[in-house]
Amino acid sequence: QVQLVESGGGKVQAGGSLRLSCAASGTIFSINVMGWYRQAPGKQRELVATITSAGYTNYAHSVKDRFTISRDNAKNTVSLQMNSLKPEDTAVYYCAASSLGRDYWGQGTQVTVSS
Repeated sequence: QVQLVESGGGKVQAGGSLRLSCAASGTIFSINVMGWYRQAPGKQRELVATITSAGYTNYAHSVKDRFTISRDNAKNTVSLQMNSLKPEDTAVYYCAASSLGRDYWGQGTQVTVSS
């Protein structure tokens, strides 16, 4: 079992920045992909960014060039630096990890961007 705990959400004005962090713990053998998803009220959960253990990244078009995902394999942590935030970035952000064919999710952290 893998547990994921997010931190770093909050409220910020448009144009501001926030940094989300996620730490994985538990029985960790090999985490291949880690990433961030988000879900806004009334909308489906969507991919924000992912990063493989080799460092390959993938971003949603809406956040490319504003958000940066990074990872520390030794510490089993993943972070999301969010710059130039927009009101449409408001959502609950979830950390996710894939390990040995199973997907794990964090409890989510709220990000609110005011105009």
